[in-house]
Amino acid sequence: MLSFALKRFGSALLVMFAISVLVFLIFFATPGVDPAARIAGRNADPATLAQVRHSFGLDRPMPVRYLLMMRHLLVDRDLESFVNRGSRVIPQIVQATPVTLSLVIGAAVIWMVAGIVMGTAAATLRGRAADPLIMLVGVVGVSLPAYWLGEVVNLITQKQLHGSVFSWVPPPGYVGLGQDPGQWALHMLFPWLTLALLYAGIYARLLRGEVVTALGEDYVRTARAKGLSERRILIRHALRCSLIPIVSLFGLDFGALVGGAALLTEVVFGLPGIGKLTFDALQNLDLPVIMGTVLYAAFFVVLANALVDILYARLDPRARHV
Repeated sequence: MLSFALKRFGSALLVMFAISVLVFLIFFATPGVDPAARIAGRNADPATLAQVRHSFGLDRPMPVRYLLMMRHLLVDRDLESFVNRGSRVIPQIVQATPVTLSLVIGAAVIWMVAGIVMGTAAATLRGRAADPLIMLVGVVGVSLPAYWLGEVVNLITQKQLHGSVFSWVPPPGYVGLGQDPGQWALHMLFPWLTLALLYAGIYARLLRGEVVTALGEDYVRTARAKGLSERRILIRHALRCSLIPIVSLFGLDFGALVGGAALLTEVVFGLPGIGKLTFDALQNLDLPVIMGTVLYAAFFVVLANALVDILYARLDPRARHV
């Protein structure tokens, strides 16, 4: 098992290296892309452009430029934004990470609990009216775009009913957990619910199918023949085995969301997380910040994939030889 884990993490490092090279080539070696012109501003004269290229090492050979960029980003951690001069990339990412983690962890707890409850209930009540009703609620949640749902939530809680029903809801923004836990929870409540609604339906539908399949397996029939209660069969046997693909999907979704896939939710609710940082950098074409956030996102996605593979190998030894 240890050998498999080391190989998997070694493969993850190679993937990260390949992603870093690809991102660098896209942002700094694409024909027609001139970072020096972006730094120097419009109508800069050739002398100014030459000075900027020399200052940022943009006149060096491509491999040297890549190594310099990675050194400034990952080793020295002094790579600065091209738009906000003096503002370093890594501190911006470090500052934004707790916001994204607060959003994703809270939403993940809600959607996992809701997805497991809905999926298990739908599987248990299959063939009854409650089954399609639960699945319909899940489909509606999946079908609602995050930006639209977030705007509707803001419209209701901040304008239409703010003076009466939702007077306790604070304005969009973020308060750190260490500053005021109560205000932190209030600011994050509706972003949590909005993001969780988009995923709870997916997990409920997947879990329902897995539980229904498990309830028809031979080991479940054997458990019934032994006289075990339906509740114990459902929880100890069917649900336990059905959670394996759920855990796999959760790892991938969690890694993607922490990496910035919650961008729309952060933008709508004014949360200064990784997604919002990436969004602002894209608007300003701030290449160092974009590269930093893309590598940050790639790290969490690759790490999540590696951990999911290791977990699979732990649960099913046959996966170690694939």
